Amino acid sequence: MTAPGATIGIPQSQRHYGMDWLRIAAFGLLIVYHVAMVFAPWAWVIKTSHSYPQLIAPMALLTPWRLPLLFAVSGYASRKLFDRAGDAPAFAHSRAVRLLVPLAFGMAAVVPVEMWVRVLETGYPHGYLRFWAVDYWRAGSFYGREFPSWEHLWFVAYLAAYSLLLAGALAWRGPAVLAGLARIADWLTRGWRLLWVPVAALVTLRLGLLFVVPERQGLVSDWGGHSQYLPLFLFGFALAGAPQLWRAIARMWKAALGVTAVAGMVVVAIEVAFPGTAVPPHALMALDRAARVTMAWGMILALFHVAENWWNRDHPWRKPLAEAVFPFYIVHHPAIVLIAWYSLPLELDPFAEFALLLGGTIAICLAVWAVGRRIGWLRPLIGLRPVARRPRSATEAASIPGVP
Repeated sequence: MTAPGATIGIPQSQRHYGMDWLRIAAFGLLIVYHVAMVFAPWAWVIKTSHSYPQLIAPMALLTPWRLPLLFAVSGYASRKLFDRAGDAPAFAHSRAVRLLVPLAFGMAAVVPVEMWVRVLETGYPHGYLRFWAVDYWRAGSFYGREFPSWEHLWFVAYLAAYSLLLAGALAWRGPAVLAGLARIADWLTRGWRLLWVPVAALVTLRLGLLFVVPERQGLVSDWGGHSQYLPLFLFGFALAGAPQLWRAIARMWKAALGVTAVAGMVVVAIEVAFPGTAVPPHALMALDRAARVTMAWGMILALFHVAENWWNRDHPWRKPLAEAVFPFYIVHHPAIVLIAWYSLPLELDPFAEFALLLGGTIAICLAVWAVGRRIGWLRPLIGLRPVARRPRSATEAASIPGVP
């Protein structure tokens, strides 16, 4: 398995700038979304004293597809990384370094900030240093919070698990796996299958598990989430090696957008009728989950078309923004929580509070990225590639491709 792209007769393609821009936009939107959650009428880590029902409709239109899109884009990037790595063990090693190292660092140095605020809300009497040195490293319930926790870094844990499972399958039966994905891609391009077959399959999986397993995050408990995220991750992986799927997407993206609009209206109507923590009847809950799945798939097809046809071009800002995405993701959640903890008692105007939260979060993220990218040992901890070692001699330099 030294030439995975050649295994199924598809040459390795150049970098897809549109998918880079889509990933940048998706993570940027995620930061705005999490800031808005402080004010929305749904439960979240930390809340303002006033909720704003006006946020229900726009946020309900974002919720169903923002995370599925990220898993699909991550699957696409994983195929490119696999092609570049050359074989499954090298791919697994690169994914472990880029995902498990930041996950461990985040749980040790970033998540504690957020967990400290969470126990402060329920009466914890000590400062951060005492919390981090003594009380954070525990298992079980503490001041009403469960420890240990990876909080928002669950996405990294899921992505690492999917990547390593895929690497195992590729190491075991790599040519068969790639050929099977290619056959599925060919089959989906016929007629309108790419639009309705994934929706039917994902809705069936979602509803089949809806009243059987709880809807909660957890690597070994979130079967409802895995039933959606893993297939979308694999679709992105297949798409990167199957250019015929792009032609199918171009043919049906308008229909996908129409389906998305109809499903979105259903989602918003149910959210407005049952706001906050209100639980709808089982039939409406099933309809809501089916509409969310449908909306997610339609938006993925439509946004992939946008990335392919309008965003697939380079720009001087693309590379630094693409590099900054992962550090921003690691840091943004605790930054929002910490700023909110100290600013909400000031009772600022909601627009001023939103601007403070968003601006302060971006400033902290920028500072972490700007400093971290210049410190060699810190780069892998915040999700950046290690700095390439400089050759020590002209002979060594001549042996490295691309070094004159």
